[in-house]
Amino acid sequence: MLNGDTKNNSCSSNWDSSVHLPVWVLGTEKNAIEGRIEEWTDQFESCGADIHSLAINLQKPLRPLWISQRTRIWLNEVPEIESWDFTPIILISASALDAVATQRMSSEFSWQYIPGAGDDEESWARGLTPTLFWKHSYDLLDAGPDHCNQLVADIVEKDRVYRAQRGEHSPQITAKPLKGYDDIKCNDDRTSTMWPMNLDPCTSATDAQCSSNGHLLFWIGTSNLAVSSTLQVADALVGVDCILNCDSTSKLPSNSSENSYLELSIVGSKDDRFSLMKNLSKAIDFAKRNLLAGRKILVCCQNGEDISICVALAIVTLLFDDNGCFDCGNSFMKRDITKLEMRKRLVFICKFAVNARPSRGNLKQVYGFLSNEKERLSRLT
Repeated sequence: MLNGDTKNNSCSSNWDSSVHLPVWVLGTEKNAIEGRIEEWTDQFESCGADIHSLAINLQKPLRPLWISQRTRIWLNEVPEIESWDFTPIILISASALDAVATQRMSSEFSWQYIPGAGDDEESWARGLTPTLFWKHSYDLLDAGPDHCNQLVADIVEKDRVYRAQRGEHSPQITAKPLKGYDDIKCNDDRTSTMWPMNLDPCTSATDAQCSSNGHLLFWIGTSNLAVSSTLQVADALVGVDCILNCDSTSKLPSNSSENSYLELSIVGSKDDRFSLMKNLSKAIDFAKRNLLAGRKILVCCQNGEDISICVALAIVTLLFDDNGCFDCGNSFMKRDITKLEMRKRLVFICKFAVNARPSRGNLKQVYGFLSNEKERLSRLT
């Protein structure tokens, strides 16, 4: 329970703090969940999330409301939200309540149900974004299954052409050439230089400038790392010295030298479960050399939400200490690589890259790479 309103303390004293789960959760699963509440609470409190700001803005405690395909709601019987004694978190499940795949062949439109496919839009959306869907929702719903795929293809292609004509898909990239890059070694005296990160987002002029006006470039504190979409790179090169392009679909034209520009063809985990892991070593080396020189790096991928975030997570975990200071990886061997440790650093990144949406498959690859890297380095010592 999170409640920041002292005026509601009398109400909170009678608050039902038991676990509230949907009716379709079995008793054994409910017992297992109840047994881990304290553990999850401790992890949440230690992950670095800004819980205090959330709590002081809540007028009432949080409580989940569960909605599934079988839920029936009579709108005229729903009370006004002001009369509720809690702040609702509405959780919607598109999945069927049973775990087995089902299909319907008797209706006009046939379909096969696959559990969990609702949040796997890369495999079925065919490039259609939420914005495009709602813009053309009536046409899409009227098209029916026989014409829907072709209509989606036409909508996506027209949008691509529209953006390409405005330069959004073919940005001209000019990065500053790096001088003396090959002379920098990890045993140089510069390894003692520390650049502490800001603990709060948007505290520097660079953050404010590059995260405004629709330009999705986010500086991760004062780490000299930024993340962005390749579609926004042309308009967001303020203060950028070098570019790490992780977009397999976009070849950024560049006049820069190979020392200030690295292109890694990384695809999503749905297409290749090991694509990110196989390229992280090159990304880390590129980042280490440029960070040693005090240069600012832009990490970009197609949408700026997944692969670039995961690459930044690997860099921050391997090359920065617990205080957020760059140390060339010296502290990496002194701490355990756990999922909780990674979660803390991901939360830190998300404070700045507010559009971050890393996929589970790519996060698993980062965790696997870091675990393997620590084992490799331990054998060398």
